[in-house]
Amino acid sequence: MKRQYRYTIGFLMMTSLLLGACTKYLDTKPSQALSVPSTLSDLQSLLDTYYKLNNTDPGAAETSADDYYLTEADWNSLAEFYRRQYTWQDDRVFSNYQNDWSNIYSTVYITNVVLDNIRSIERTAGNQSEWDNVKGSALVLRSRSFLQAAIIWTLPYNPAKAETAMGIPLRMSQDFNERSVRASLKQTYTQILQDLKEAAERLSPSPLHVMRPSRAAAYGLLARTYLSIGNYDSCLYYADKTLQIKNTLLNYNTLNSNSAFPFSQLNTEVIMENLIPVPSPISINRAKIDSNLYNSYHPNDLRKTLFFKSNGNGTYGFKGSYEGGGNLFSGLATDEVYLMRAEANAKLGNLSPAMADLNTLLQNRWRTGTYIPVSNLSGPVLLQMIRTERRKELLMRGLRWMDLKRLNMEGAGINLTRNLGSQTYTLPPNDPRYAIAIPEEIIQLSGIPQNPR
Repeated sequence: MKRQYRYTIGFLMMTSLLLGACTKYLDTKPSQALSVPSTLSDLQSLLDTYYKLNNTDPGAAETSADDYYLTEADWNSLAEFYRRQYTWQDDRVFSNYQNDWSNIYSTVYITNVVLDNIRSIERTAGNQSEWDNVKGSALVLRSRSFLQAAIIWTLPYNPAKAETAMGIPLRMSQDFNERSVRASLKQTYTQILQDLKEAAERLSPSPLHVMRPSRAAAYGLLARTYLSIGNYDSCLYYADKTLQIKNTLLNYNTLNSNSAFPFSQLNTEVIMENLIPVPSPISINRAKIDSNLYNSYHPNDLRKTLFFKSNGNGTYGFKGSYEGGGNLFSGLATDEVYLMRAEANAKLGNLSPAMADLNTLLQNRWRTGTYIPVSNLSGPVLLQMIRTERRKELLMRGLRWMDLKRLNMEGAGINLTRNLGSQTYTLPPNDPRYAIAIPEEIIQLSGIPQNPR
């Protein structure tokens, strides 16, 4: 039953990988003999397809960010669309058919199958816990996908313009024939937040396994979403609720810096497990860590040896993924939540709790006995220190692009530069290219407007 059902969904997904792109799909219908999800077990089975829902996060935001650089030779070895993505070109920055858009909206499709079909299953006293877990999990996964799409394909959130700025297509049904339109940016974030808040009410505090969503994950994603739009009060509220459920940190003194990959997958900090299958530009053999970033780590900061490997030529690569290998961790972990709570508190003028969170994190990152806790810092100095530590702690997790957008909206003035031989490419603050070009076949098939240049 489950195997046949997964094959059925696989077929339907193949017909809809351009999800949201077409107003009409193939006229040929799948055989009516094929099974249809009819039980909570069926729906949970769909949500447990980890190889699709946990292991295919988009890489475009990390490829476009500034934690690494490529040599001209490595850049020349890439596929054309990656070369264009790396240099922030106006168009043709994704491969056709199988790309970040199709991966994101395939996840949205699966969650919509679950959300559409759970309506026909009565919630009873006997099944309410399982029923709530299935619906809550689907809502977390859909909202998380919408947030990823918004980070990649929309401009930074400006409350004064959010009602008219273009958001993303909010696919809310499994119906292939439903026409796609771009919601406003305000509608986009309203839907993300609404899904996550309902999910938090339905899910248990901790998951059966971190491959599955939980209340802690929903709270943590709410904090991340509010941070992305500059709502520090709500970011603080939900980061605190997350850490009330899970607040464990790794002590980096217990890890082996000589290991090729020092961190184990599913370690004690992980709240929800997700990964980016590492894109070619940021593979461990190509991506060189920005030298200013590498040099910003103190010699007693264990991240300097746990996160980076020497390439033997004065450059360094990244080995610090919480995936314990070459793929990039893109899930939710407690270190991110501590830093969100610290930043929100600092931004709001709550300096003592902000310093406490920063000190708690860094005492677990520095060599034992060498870290001197910060104290008596002014608000602006503390905020900048927390943001610096955020970059140093969370690099290569798919978060930097979001941070660049929100910080530049606040006036940070961060200019990005790529040097390739005699050619220099730049991305100024708040440039329209921070909303990466949507794949051209999606524009052609759906008629939705492309991001302006």
